[in-house]
Amino acid sequence: MAFVRAAIAALVATSAQGATQHVALKNSMNPIRKVVTLLQDMQHKVVAEGEMEKDLYEKFMCYCTTGTGDLAASIADAEAKMPEVTAEITASEEKLVQSQADLQQAQADRAAAEEAMKEASGIREKEAVAFA
Repeated sequence: MAFVRAAIAALVATSAQGATQHVALKNSMNPIRKVVTLLQDMQHKVVAEGEMEKDLYEKFMCYCTTGTGDLAASIADAEAKMPEVTAEITASEEKLVQSQADLQQAQADRAAAEEAMKEASGIREKEAVAFA
């Protein structure tokens, strides 16, 4: 464990010393070398940005070529389903009208049955009074 700590300390010291030397070296460079270094750094950045832009462009173009095909296919599928869906809607509307008519008939039958029960109860009560 002590060896690992010593190795880490040596690495940290070496890297700190190297960074200090790099800064000192950079400050001691002549002005032309500084400009050349700046231009080289800028060139590396521009090349990296160009690569990123190229990748993004390729992804976008891939999306454009496949996306339009997918969109056209989904539109064609939706248009093919339209008559089927329209028929289902019409059938559902007819079923709704039939169910409403059945409900009204059932309500009318129920009202008639209740009226018949009241009449029958009235007749039984009269007969019960007459019999008693």
